[in-house]
Parts: sequence; C-alpha cells; structure tokens
Amino acid sequence: MPPLLSIIIPAYNEEQRLPETLNKVLFFLSQQEFDAEVLVVDNGSIDRTASIVTDSMQDNPNVKLLREEVAGKGLAVRKGMLEATGRYRFICDADLAMPIEEVLRFLPPAQANYDIAIGSREAPGAVRHDEPEYRHLIGRVFNYLVRILAVPGFMDTQCGFKSFRGDVANELFRIQKLDGWTFDVEVLFIALKRGYRIIEVPINWYYFPGSRIRVFRDSINMFIDLFKIRLNWLRNLYVAQNRET
Repeated sequence: MPPLLSIIIPAYNEEQRLPETLNKVLFFLSQQEFDAEVLVVDNGSIDRTASIVTDSMQDNPNVKLLREEVAGKGLAVRKGMLEATGRYRFICDADLAMPIEEVLRFLPPAQANYDIAIGSREAPGAVRHDEPEYRHLIGRVFNYLVRILAVPGFMDTQCGFKSFRGDVANELFRIQKLDGWTFDVEVLFIALKRGYRIIEVPINWYYFPGSRIRVFRDSINMFIDLFKIRLNWLRNLYVAQNRET
C-alpha cells in the first residue's frame, strides 16, 4: 500500500541547511501514525548534499536520494513528484521556512477535499516572520502579475510549500514545461484549465537568509515565463481542451 505522504525536497548545494532540515522532518514523521517517504532531489550540487542524504538513508529506509543533474527547481520538483508514490505529495523547501509540523494542515482530517493545496503567506490567519520589506513588495507585485496573466484568485502562488493529490501530480507534472522558478505557476495554470480544485492553506512562514533566488534577475525571467505559459496554452502544448484563452 502506498504511503499517505511523500515529502519532496529539491536541493542545490544544501550541505549547510539540509542536515537540520532532514532531522526535523524525520523526527516529525516518527511521531505520526501514517506512513511517509522523503525524496531529496539533488539538483546538480557540487557540495556534500548527496552524501548527507546517503548517510541519512542508512538509518532511515523511507529516505530516498534522486539526482537531476541539469539545474532548475522545476526539473527537480518534477522528478521528485513523478517518482514519489504517496497519496499526497508535498513540495518542501530545504530551508524549512514553514515548520514541518504544519504539513498536518494539508492532510486529512484537516484537509481532504482538494486536488492541490497551496501554502499561503497571505491567506487569513497566515503570518510572515522577519521578511525584509523589499522582498515582500517584490513578491506582491509578481503575484499581481500572476493573477492578471495566469492564475487569478490566489494571493500567494509562489510559496515553496504545496501539496498535490498523487494522481493529480502524475498528470500535471508529466505535461508541464518550465524548468525554473515559475514551474508552480505553470502547474496551477494547467490545473485551473482542467477544473481541479485548488485551495490556499494559511501557514506560518519564516524568512531565512540564503535564498537561491537572485531577486531582480530571476524576477525578470519569471515575468517572461508568464507569457510563455500563455503561449504554450495557445499552442496546445499542455494537451488540454482550449475552452478559454
């Protein structure tokens, strides 16, 4: 029987943060009654990321190391999602900016009737901790553009913590195209076109220095990606019925 939960952690040169993150995740899972697996996707790291995972695997058979040599968070998450077996598949950033205990907000009995659940730093009840004002402002501007061009109605599409029903993940990640940071907007865009139910789950979120995002350069690329998503849809690259453009 497949586990209830798969936790997918994309990791690029995470030797500093990954040991503590894995320890917290594994301790949390050891306290739960459900079965779970942890898939760390080493995204072309040149540090000890992979060896940290293999060391953890010796004592934790539910931990798996996957490798995606080509750089790109979208590629890494896609690989993890398609190799996971859980009934719910949860993207978890390596910085653990959302305390792992809050994953219970995404699982039955707290939540059950959804296809995709987005961790939200903007939904009522959510709290951001210690985020610099300029980062928050850039994020809100990008979200405004996302709502206009791709995914209307959601206040926070870019939080790195999201849960997918397993069958939905298998479908969406097989057809999404973007390899970089904007992959999740693309996945949500396709999901809306296919009529899947998406909810926002308010979380506590903590800012930690060391983000891999280069704020200004990556923001420009992400803005361009929004138009790529629309173009891919118009070209029918998502193999969906174009009932709306």
